[in-house]
Amino acid sequence: MALLAWIDRINSTLGRLVSFLIWIGIAIIVWEVIARYVFNAPSVWAQGYTQRLFASYFILIGAFTLIQGGHVRVDLLLNTRSPRWNAFTDLLNVTVLVIWGAALTYEGWFYFEEAWQFGDRDDSALGHPMWPVHLALFLGVAMITVQGVVEFIRSAVLMVRPDVDVKRRGIV
Repeated sequence: MALLAWIDRINSTLGRLVSFLIWIGIAIIVWEVIARYVFNAPSVWAQGYTQRLFASYFILIGAFTLIQGGHVRVDLLLNTRSPRWNAFTDLLNVTVLVIWGAALTYEGWFYFEEAWQFGDRDDSALGHPMWPVHLALFLGVAMITVQGVVEFIRSAVLMVRPDVDVKRRGIV
């Protein structure tokens, strides 16, 4: 269980760090609104950077959201029966998550590698490099997949032994 707690801490730390991207994105948007409407001097870079920041935020925060139990759930169906039933339904859910995450992690690596090797750029006026976005996709889905494996192990343990304490330690 120490390894599971360690992975929880890594993903929680990553989630907390990534959460600051929202503030950077908000600052860029405020800057752009002021530049556009107060000084009549819009920028060509603000929209592209905010899209990248918010895209990176949403993909990199996924594992932290899973730790916090913040993903959409149908609690009426999932948390209305015994602890073993709840563990079983969680096991099914994270199985699908891990399969999806493994496939997306695999493909995400090739997207990143190709964008890096060939210097892919977007169609904007500034021609932003695409590799940072693809790297964020790869890292985000890899981390949520690893967290999914952690949740799978916890659910499997709870199915067999619902009395065992597999809760996260030190995670807020």
